[in-house]
Amino acid sequence: MKNINIGIVGLGTVGGGAVQALIEKRKMIEAKTGFSLNLLKVFDKDATKVKSLKLLKSKKAKSVNEVLDNDEIDIVVELIGGVHPAREIILKAIANGKHVVTANKALLAECGNEIFTKALKEGRCVGFEASVCGAIPIIKTLKQSFAANKISALYGIVNGTSNFVLSKMAEDDYSLKKALSEAKKRGIAESDPTVDLEGIDSSHKLAILATLCFGGIIKLKDIYVEGIKQVEAQDIVYARAWGHDVKLLAIAKKHGNSLQLRVHPTLIPLKHLLSNVKYEDNAVFVKGDMIGESMLYGKGAGRMPAASSVLSDIVDIARKVNSLGVESACASDNLWVKKEELNKISQIGDLMSRYYIRISAIDRPGVLAGVSTILAKNGISIANVSQKERKKDQVVPIAMFTHDAKESSMMRALKAIDKLSYIKKKSVRIRMER
Repeated sequence: MKNINIGIVGLGTVGGGAVQALIEKRKMIEAKTGFSLNLLKVFDKDATKVKSLKLLKSKKAKSVNEVLDNDEIDIVVELIGGVHPAREIILKAIANGKHVVTANKALLAECGNEIFTKALKEGRCVGFEASVCGAIPIIKTLKQSFAANKISALYGIVNGTSNFVLSKMAEDDYSLKKALSEAKKRGIAESDPTVDLEGIDSSHKLAILATLCFGGIIKLKDIYVEGIKQVEAQDIVYARAWGHDVKLLAIAKKHGNSLQLRVHPTLIPLKHLLSNVKYEDNAVFVKGDMIGESMLYGKGAGRMPAASSVLSDIVDIARKVNSLGVESACASDNLWVKKEELNKISQIGDLMSRYYIRISAIDRPGVLAGVSTILAKNGISIANVSQKERKKDQVVPIAMFTHDAKESSMMRALKAIDKLSYIKKKSVRIRMER
């Protein structure tokens, strides 16, 4: 039986789960694969995390270089997160002849081309299934199962924190603040959830997915990003009354030689499969010329779901290298370093969409006429209007659905509307997808 020696750097939530799984699942994996996965070294800059593990003292490294410079280690698993020093650790591991497994979406979004170019040059494999959507095998699906497809669109609910918050707002009429507090109590939200609520985490994942779907080199600056902090429970109530739900979507859509890349709150029909993805679950919906429409759904984060994907990459690398040899095994990673560039990244201002808008106005005659006039001047027509409350001379919400309109026209119209004397809060607009 062939031994595969593994070193793990980073013993946080996912790293701790990977250690646990390697120990508990070792015999089962041996029976299924014929490989013995041997955890040779572990390291974390927090020495207390290393000491707390029930491992032989010889397996507990005192420095990261004890892992990277160990000639017996075949695969280095990087699970520290962030760009630095993770980038330097991975590049050194590759230079030292190690294969790499990582769950680091921020690093791959920013430095993926550099890392995969280096790996290809050195004939090493890089596994990154756990970087997007936890236990959902979306990376392998796009690289292998859908390899013969020309992908036209991808829609993803790829952040469990924001999806949990929006689900609680929808199902229990929570405010965003209350829903976030509940998420923190359950361990679903970080103490500082900024990257989740503002769509940054989703943009990192979209950069990875779009690269695999469409080639070229996707840069974070190419992605329009907008979070969910402006969404209120009443927006979800209005949306549902009109047969829609609100989700934070990561969207990549191809139009000829141009590509839309955006992350923002989105109204989707209640009948759409993505509408049923609730709480911390994730899903990715893909359109391809051969598959038609397909959706992958499951646990998007968490200790053991992510650890499952880490072990999947370890087993995958071991199998490929053993059966194909290193060069052939790692050739598929050339997907990341294609030389052709997309002709154009679409600008958000050019987007055509239907919109939900909510204005906060003093209830008096002529308000709706004034708003409608501004919309009409910008080529925007109203499909539906709802004003559920009437409180004379008090601020009330007025919700509208529009027909298709250009983003730049909508932004120009809302800017003018918000300058009206009877508008008392910044207007909210949410784009729609069919």
